[in-house]
Amino acid sequence: MSDTILRAIVWTDYRIAVLFGVFIPLSLLIWAFVEKADAMLRLMIVYWRVASLLAFSVYILIASWPIGFISGILARFLIPVSLWFWVDVNEDIDDRPASPLKLTLTAWRWAMTVYCTLGFLWSLTFVRCGFARGAIQENSCQVWLEAPSLFKEYFHHNSKPEFLGFLGMVGLVIYVLYLGYFVLIRLGKQGRSAMEQ
Repeated sequence: MSDTILRAIVWTDYRIAVLFGVFIPLSLLIWAFVEKADAMLRLMIVYWRVASLLAFSVYILIASWPIGFISGILARFLIPVSLWFWVDVNEDIDDRPASPLKLTLTAWRWAMTVYCTLGFLWSLTFVRCGFARGAIQENSCQVWLEAPSLFKEYFHHNSKPEFLGFLGMVGLVIYVLYLGYFVLIRLGKQGRSAMEQ
């Protein structure tokens, strides 16, 4: 694949990620809060907890650290799982009467699931960027670093990339510890219920 086509695809992917991963779910979170739709609100809170892995990945990629590729790929796997995993949330949403919020949330869940699944499969072809020594210097890997670099210029112009990468790594370590706690302890206690116990 030529660098021009790859660059166009990667930038389109980042744009879709901002739309479907930030703006729409933020709107749904606010809408669910205003409508007092508890199950939908719980789902959106779970989504933001899981999707924070994408934010950590962007900060790690600002520093050009290969682990950012791996955490980004993992996020694309975990997000659709988190959208459909919770039995109580799914039942509560199914039991709600038809409404614009329910239709929008359901459409977004399916769109996000398809987007993340296809993105996960496609990003597996770039997994070498996170593992192979020196692979991050390849053009196909460097293309993935352009959007995080632009994000840095817009929002953290005076910050050093290494400092932002460090912040991303701290977030990633906390994320992994919480995920381990959830899988090893909380999941056994509460099962597939999103209700805090």
